[in-house]
Amino acid sequence: MPEQTLRHAALSERRVLALAPARRRLIILILLAAGWEACARWYDNSLLLPSFTQTISALLAAILNGELPSRTGASLEVLLVGYAIGILLAVVITAVAALSRWGESFLVLLTSMFNPLPAIALLPIALLWFGVGSASLIFVVVHAVLWPLTLSCHAGFRAVPQTLRMAGRNLGLSGSRYVFDILFPAALPSILSGLRLGWAFAWRTLIAAEMVFGASAASGGIGWYIFVNRAQLETANVFAGLLAVILIGLLVEALVFSTLSRLTVQRWGQEA
Repeated sequence: MPEQTLRHAALSERRVLALAPARRRLIILILLAAGWEACARWYDNSLLLPSFTQTISALLAAILNGELPSRTGASLEVLLVGYAIGILLAVVITAVAALSRWGESFLVLLTSMFNPLPAIALLPIALLWFGVGSASLIFVVVHAVLWPLTLSCHAGFRAVPQTLRMAGRNLGLSGSRYVFDILFPAALPSILSGLRLGWAFAWRTLIAAEMVFGASAASGGIGWYIFVNRAQLETANVFAGLLAVILIGLLVEALVFSTLSRLTVQRWGQEA
């Protein structure tokens, strides 16, 4: 009897460990939510720490009255524009660096100068150049995306095997065809990692910039929503805004990057 009990316990443990990654993540999220709820009830001060249920109620109310969707749309619009510009610039810089020693030196120097510089530190310059508006936000988002993506692409290019490079040269590939037909496909795992990093840096930079000055009271995004509710001591709404930021990040990872990775590097036997 004890042996059967131990056998059943071991089998149950294996089943738990063998759960699909999505189910494991869901269980972890449920445990985190339960821990949040327990801590909030123990602390018993909704002004400082609203419970998970209070935050969900505030989130649903903000969604139903249309404020949070409009703020989210404003943030995502700015983010996508800045993200696209950053990707385009990173592609150009890394392509030039792959074809020229001068270009490589230019890339190394610029990344050494600007990658350690926090994007939010450029906000005063952006305000001076572009004024209060979406252009300033796009400027800092481009800075947040550009350098980590450029470094990832460059590292991926440098890791391309010499035999593959020689094969491309023997086929007569040169210039842009050599970069886009040989280097980019071979460096795709590094590029995807750079895109993930760029997205994360851009998203948090945008939220921080919006919390500093918004864009205006009418067109500010989620960061402005968090800032306004903090000033009004609506702590549940503040946590609802933060939760919205987290949920959008999880959705982008699950629907975009994980899918893209599964359809490319995993399918082709590469590792991201």
